[in-house]
Amino acid sequence: MTILEFAGVSKAFGGLRPLRIAALRVGGGERVALVGFDPPMAEVFVNLATGAALPDDGEVTQFGRPTSAIADGDEWLAAVDRFGIVSGRAVLLEQMTAVQNLAMPFTLEIEPPPPAERARAEALAREVDLAEVRWSAPLSQLDAAAAMRVRLGRAIAHDPQILLLEHASAALARDHVDAFGALVRSVAERRGIAVVSVGADEAFARALGGTVAALDAATGGLKPRTRLLDVFRRNRATDA
Repeated sequence: MTILEFAGVSKAFGGLRPLRIAALRVGGGERVALVGFDPPMAEVFVNLATGAALPDDGEVTQFGRPTSAIADGDEWLAAVDRFGIVSGRAVLLEQMTAVQNLAMPFTLEIEPPPPAERARAEALAREVDLAEVRWSAPLSQLDAAAAMRVRLGRAIAHDPQILLLEHASAALARDHVDAFGALVRSVAERRGIAVVSVGADEAFARALGGTVAALDAATGGLKPRTRLLDVFRRNRATDA
């Protein structure tokens, strides 16, 4: 099943040239990392993918249906619930704990969360490998790697069918990039969900373990860099 498709897409956004995607198709459970995106381009891509913005030309299709067919706000909210978004634009409450932030998708009562919602939040914390010693610390006291794990936990809270990662490694120290990419890959494999990453970090893109493609901004073409088989062979060689 095709989860997300861009066909002949162009979207002006105030940059030197429009964002162009000539052709992109993502199937269920597939992981695709696109590099060559600056932050504004990545934001436009995510907005197009979720239907928050419509292309000037071409068509974006979610789960077999064009985003242009979304009729109203309620229908769009139902559509966007199928996406999990990992982005620095997602609001976190810096003075609240990691668990309180992870409870927010389930309840507005987070001081403290009710027992059932707290249990769900703690399950997310475990799934994203957030050390238990950090659960009760204010988010402002956590490093960027821990905060990004909270963002990932929030993104998977409602069982999305696809994860969109928008410059997800931008705030991470280099020695944390591979670990976070491997964590996203593990979560996606366990849950059977698709992943599309857009950014500029090829090391992170490779760590996701799927197809890596570079954007030609002038034409919108996507040139493959690394495919899953290449990553598998490289990992096997390293293990040996």
